[in-house]
Amino acid sequence: MGGTLIGDRKWVPTPVDCGPDEMAGIVVGLAEGLAPELPVGIGFPGPVVHGRILAATHLAKSWIGCAAQEHFRAALRRPCVVLNDADAAGIAEMRFGAGLGETGVVLMITLGTGIGSALFVDGKLVPNLELGHIEIDGAPAEDRAAAKPKVDEGLSWEQWAARLETYLRRVDALVWPDMVMLGGEITVDAANFLSLVDVRPRVVIAQLRNAAGTVGAAVSVAHGT
Repeated sequence: MGGTLIGDRKWVPTPVDCGPDEMAGIVVGLAEGLAPELPVGIGFPGPVVHGRILAATHLAKSWIGCAAQEHFRAALRRPCVVLNDADAAGIAEMRFGAGLGETGVVLMITLGTGIGSALFVDGKLVPNLELGHIEIDGAPAEDRAAAKPKVDEGLSWEQWAARLETYLRRVDALVWPDMVMLGGEITVDAANFLSLVDVRPRVVIAQLRNAAGTVGAAVSVAHGT
């Protein structure tokens, strides 16, 4: 595996209130045509502890408590690994992208509907770090500094970069990373905001873009993690 996709990505619309059973049917459809012996890796936007979903901030509450790994294994009838989606993206970046060869403390931050985070210490993942939910100015950080509020509130790059800088400074005071990797579709426009963000750790843009989560999930299931 070289960190690149061997085929086109498939996009399937899913309802906001989509629960485990409905999602399992969608995943089964996506897996049609795969060789029966191939395993499947799944990234989930929330903490996944020993295969079980413990929180679902932006999804249906029916996910909470779901033994997702066993649920998808039973539906797919093939080996399956479920992990936090930011962890998956971080795994890909550490193995093939911006974090390749990096030691010390490396933090992956994904900026999208919310904020995902993944922490690595000398290349080893510390799973399920939910730094998007820390409170800043009386609200969850992701409600102010994710990509979505920039669009929803019509923020300029300068306004949004100031929020991102405040967030990264708060995170730095908690984790003290040597390097921060920023991911998410908004980083395509890094030239518009990265120079406006002044923080202590080195900040780089993730390299695998939207493929990172897919690649990381594949790495995870291939190695049985």
